Amino acid sequence: MSGLNFATVGCTGLPFTAEPASHSAMNQSTPAAPSSPPGASAQSSQPRSAGETLAQSSPASETALWSELRQGQGYVVMMRHAVAPGTGDPPGFRLEDCSTQRNLSAEGRQQAIAIGEAFRQRNIPVGQVLSSQWCRCLETAKLLDLGTVEPFPALNSFFSDRSTAVQQTEQVQRFIREQQNQSEVMILVTHQVNITAISNIVPASGEFVVLRAKGTSAESSAIEVVGRLNPVGN
Repeated sequence: MSGLNFATVGCTGLPFTAEPASHSAMNQSTPAAPSSPPGASAQSSQPRSAGETLAQSSPASETALWSELRQGQGYVVMMRHAVAPGTGDPPGFRLEDCSTQRNLSAEGRQQAIAIGEAFRQRNIPVGQVLSSQWCRCLETAKLLDLGTVEPFPALNSFFSDRSTAVQQTEQVQRFIREQQNQSEVMILVTHQVNITAISNIVPASGEFVVLRAKGTSAESSAIEVVGRLNPVGN
């Protein structure tokens, strides 16, 4: 994970106990590329950086896509957090206090568990699970039970503050390119607007978009949308 700046945020009720960060302080935790959003409707994504190209491959069937993931070569799964009723977050919410945020419902928790089980049943090799610092994403990532969850501020929601959108999107693009020769699947649990900014896809809660870098150069290769997988456990 070269070049990436992680900051762990403790959330009440979740097993992430490090220095709590305020909402404003969070924006300073990743000078190279900060924060991400919760879901809503079709928020259009302005960020995709200058010179960035998005390659669209022919849509693969879900069976074929699972088969490709089993091979693991360079794939990055961007997953929208599981069902968390509502839009955005309450005014004055704090990252370090889950009770101030929009959180997973019982349905969302069951959905996250079912998604993790779908990966295990299909023997998908998972290398890393990275998550937005929002509690609904951290809880989704933990309930997947696919490995240790690491908070990655570049996945944080920019739903209500677009000032860091381009910077964050560029950092996630850089991460995707760095996985080009990875033999395991990387899972990024994030928000609708972040996924849309990368892929032009507006995912449902618990839906995931499969991406990979395509090209010979890790610096300039295009980000390819390999396909999307519908939410599991609905």
